[in-house]
Amino acid sequence: MNNIITRRQMLRAGLALGASCLVPSARACEFFASTLRVTHPWTRVTPADAPFAIVCMKIDQVTRTDRLIGVVTPVATGAEIGGISTGRALDLLIEKGREVQLVETGVHLRLTGLTQPLLIGRAYPMRLIFEKGGVLEAELSVDYEMS
Repeated sequence: MNNIITRRQMLRAGLALGASCLVPSARACEFFASTLRVTHPWTRVTPADAPFAIVCMKIDQVTRTDRLIGVVTPVATGAEIGGISTGRALDLLIEKGREVQLVETGVHLRLTGLTQPLLIGRAYPMRLIFEKGGVLEAELSVDYEMS
């Protein structure tokens, strides 16, 4: 009887291990520069004729006041800061010890001149350039359909 229980346990463990290999692994969503951390840069699906895409993310663990001064990605020809009380220039102050939330309904990053539609479930390379933190290689996830 003890052998049967052990075989069942081994079979269940083997099946669980096999099933876990079929599930795609989660993507890393934290990216680190020398002065800060960027968490989960994401955007929504865009239609083929969309003029821009809004990018949301969290910037925290800021050890030194810095500025986001550039964005390079193959899916857009430019980038700017959008939202309440912001200019269009890409010059976002990130103060030491503070957390910055870039959100759709407030201050956000806007990718302009889209070169292709952004598709659900895809991730695109995005290089964030900080004045003091240097270049941060990140991935832009397309997480949500347009509502």
